[in-house]
Amino acid sequence: MGWMNKILKGPSLKISGGQYHGKSADDKLWNETFGSWDIQSESGNEDIDHAIALSLSEEEQEKGKVIDNKSYAEEDEQLARALQESLNVDSPPRSNGQTDQPPQVLFPSGFRICAGCKNEIGHGRYLSCMGSLWHPDCFRCHACNQPISDYEFSMYENFPYHKSCYRELYYPKCDVCKHYIPTNRSGLVEYRAHPFWLQKYCPSHELDGTPRCCSCERMEPRDTKYVTLDDGRKLCLECLNSAIMDNNECQPLYLDIKEFYEGLNMKVEQQIPLLLVERQALNEAMEGEKNGHHHIPETRGLCLSEEQTVSTILQRPIIGPGNRIIDMLTGPYRLIRRCDVTAILVLYGLPRLLTGSILAHEMMHAWLRLKGYRALSPQVEEGICQVLAHMWLESEIISGTGSNIASSSSSSSSSNSYKKGPRSKFERKLGEFFKHQIESDSSSAYGDGFRAGNRAVLRYGLRSTLDHIGFTGIFPY
Repeated sequence: MGWMNKILKGPSLKISGGQYHGKSADDKLWNETFGSWDIQSESGNEDIDHAIALSLSEEEQEKGKVIDNKSYAEEDEQLARALQESLNVDSPPRSNGQTDQPPQVLFPSGFRICAGCKNEIGHGRYLSCMGSLWHPDCFRCHACNQPISDYEFSMYENFPYHKSCYRELYYPKCDVCKHYIPTNRSGLVEYRAHPFWLQKYCPSHELDGTPRCCSCERMEPRDTKYVTLDDGRKLCLECLNSAIMDNNECQPLYLDIKEFYEGLNMKVEQQIPLLLVERQALNEAMEGEKNGHHHIPETRGLCLSEEQTVSTILQRPIIGPGNRIIDMLTGPYRLIRRCDVTAILVLYGLPRLLTGSILAHEMMHAWLRLKGYRALSPQVEEGICQVLAHMWLESEIISGTGSNIASSSSSSSSSNSYKKGPRSKFERKLGEFFKHQIESDSSSAYGDGFRAGNRAVLRYGLRSTLDHIGFTGIFPY
């Protein structure tokens, strides 16, 4: 899964002698994995620091910022002359009882008008910035509407901001430590972002041991405490809300998966045990299998064909001090080979939708073995199993919004009463994330296999695709 790396840059602009000088850059670079953005808006005003000089004192005027008193006198003379000329103009002619407009009085070229209030600036203090002149009290922040008296300010969409106001509104904050994301050695703002959740965080959190949720992959914020499972995995509180923790909790979901397959005319007749297990038990069972393909990089489900004894979770554990799982009760379960499948194992502690997608995947492995599909390549077998997991997720997401898609996968919905209500916004988003994981998987067996199998099912239908696999061992094209 690709991760995003972003870099923001804003050049500084300087003002000298009461005038605005500077040039802005507008360069953007993007690389989906480890590229960069050199960000600036089209008008060249995003995150750009400006320096302005205020004509506030005699000392500043002595440094080359003096507005010559002689120029004031000359401007006064020009203004008086223009006014005198306007008084000497003949009375306007009348036409049909209407008076024509009098000629417009033109201000002398040195006349100063404030860009804020549109009134004359006169001989008082003024600012020269953004290509205009301003009364000091009229040059205001677009956010707080207070005068900008600092020597530096920021621009965004042609509006000035206090640097602090701009920082608060637009400067990226880390979603983990809640601080403003620091600049790198080049003075650029650089951060990472999850490709689905778009969680922004400082690059340093990838190296400082900040944990991720084992389900949704989001990093643990500093103001939140994830739950620690007994095998060291971390689970965020949102995923914990629907997490399945023991065999009893998993049985209604197992029935739902069976009904889903039955609705597809793919009923599994054999009674296959479903066991919820810890990670160590899952890894040990995987080592006991002679053949089989497993999830990468971590196995979270397994379809067994061999006789062995597996340690399964008998009772839901509780959350103890420090948000750690305690009182885990497990017991041995002896698998007996009555058919080509002895059991399906699923890792405990995962949300219902993720547990169900893993179970739908492993159930397809069982269906293929029980129906005599032999010697399939990893890409074909894992690919079609991922297609079924994706189909189940899709049906759950749609049914969770209030639609009754469950009827398409099963004519009997009495055992599905626990899922009738609409899902929470987060759970729907979580389901979309699990779909996204399947769709964007970059591995050959799971990723390429899913995309090839999904294209075949969309074009020819599930039944015809399975028949073609049975005859040829490959997906139809």
